[in-house]
Amino acid sequence: MPGHRPNYILLPVSPLFIAFSLTCAFMLNLLPWGRWTGAPDFVALVLVFWGIHQPRKVGIGVAFGMGLLMDVHDATLLGENALAYTLLSYVGTMIHRRVLWFPVATQAMHVFPLLLLAQAIQVLVHFIATGRFTGWLHFIESAVAVALWPVITWLLLAPQRRAVDRDHTRPI
Repeated sequence: MPGHRPNYILLPVSPLFIAFSLTCAFMLNLLPWGRWTGAPDFVALVLVFWGIHQPRKVGIGVAFGMGLLMDVHDATLLGENALAYTLLSYVGTMIHRRVLWFPVATQAMHVFPLLLLAQAIQVLVHFIATGRFTGWLHFIESAVAVALWPVITWLLLAPQRRAVDRDHTRPI
């Protein structure tokens, strides 16, 4: 049937894979493109993904720890990213049941305000601490991250997918 997408039954996610994906996201943020306009915050994107798909395994504590790591890396005010990631994880966990009902493109539209909120918190804390506004172009990162949402979803759910069984002799 054209346009028909099979429903996948996902295998349980491995905690090692979650740790690996968070480490890879952190490593991507360490690359020198982090200062470019429009470079997405991969840690925030992966945190909100796991907050929506596995809220019991990746929660506020993991988000706080990753935020502290990003604070140390960026040499920002200690707790700036930690606060933003914690709130991002909290809201992602709150809406996870609703978001999972939608297709991936609609999920991205639900994630967009979350990423904007996290960036707004970072900009606000930076403004309070330094008195300088980083500019409106800083918020392009959220749009780029939302454009990457289908790719991130496909990559991070790939190890959990079962093969589509085409055996028509099975009763179920």
